Amino acid sequence: MEKTFRNYEAVDVKAAVKEHYRKMRSKQTVDYVQRMHKKYLTFDKPMPLFEAMAHLNKLIDVSDPDLDLPNVQHLIQSAEAIREDNRPDWMQLTGLIHDLGKVMFMWGSDEDGTSQDEQWGTVGDVFVVGCKLPDTCVYPEFNKLNPDMDNPEYNTTTGIYEEGCGLDNLNLAWGHDEYLYRVLANHKDNKLPAEAMVMIRYHSFYPWHTGGSYKELLNEKDGEYLQIIKDFNKYDLYTKSQKIYDLDDVIDYYKPIADKYLGTGPIYW
Repeated sequence: MEKTFRNYEAVDVKAAVKEHYRKMRSKQTVDYVQRMHKKYLTFDKPMPLFEAMAHLNKLIDVSDPDLDLPNVQHLIQSAEAIREDNRPDWMQLTGLIHDLGKVMFMWGSDEDGTSQDEQWGTVGDVFVVGCKLPDTCVYPEFNKLNPDMDNPEYNTTTGIYEEGCGLDNLNLAWGHDEYLYRVLANHKDNKLPAEAMVMIRYHSFYPWHTGGSYKELLNEKDGEYLQIIKDFNKYDLYTKSQKIYDLDDVIDYYKPIADKYLGTGPIYW
């Protein structure tokens, strides 16, 4: 039987997944996102790439209904599938690091939803803050719990944004995508192509790339972004399995690629 992914209504989906999305939807507001940007985008914690990856051996993504392995396994699975299809080396590296923003749990807090125990500010499908929450969000019944939906400035289709402003001008819910994107945008040795940065920034933005929402806010460039994300998504989503890798076994292959695109020095988190 073909395996189905992202079935949030399945009887065996843990109550923790649903509770995660309830907290995420009720707490991720415009004010919260602004505070997280100020708090976490300090770029003052130097740590080498593969040291950061090793820390993800300690993190299981509570929002994922498909996989209960440490997150580093998902990263290696994604990268190896991209490598097997002979895709460009930069895309293989992107598969390997796309969730690396989850390392935020190392200095996160329960209060922010950025710790090992409280992950609603780190993982899960993201949405736009500052405008109406669409029904394409996972568990849309939780949308009404968001305080911003009672604010006339924030609860319309376009909210605080101009029509056609484009994805790059939207404020997304805070999480590992935006965090890693900002960290790499700040990284002086970053030579990853623009497509890689799109994959990193928007891969969790399911209400847009899978749900078809936010049409009023999109621009022409976002059509290209959509094709990039749909290409990447098949490796992010459909490579999940219980196969276990050892990070040490794949470092020899991926380290020269990482050095090529990200340099040999530490990354400032």
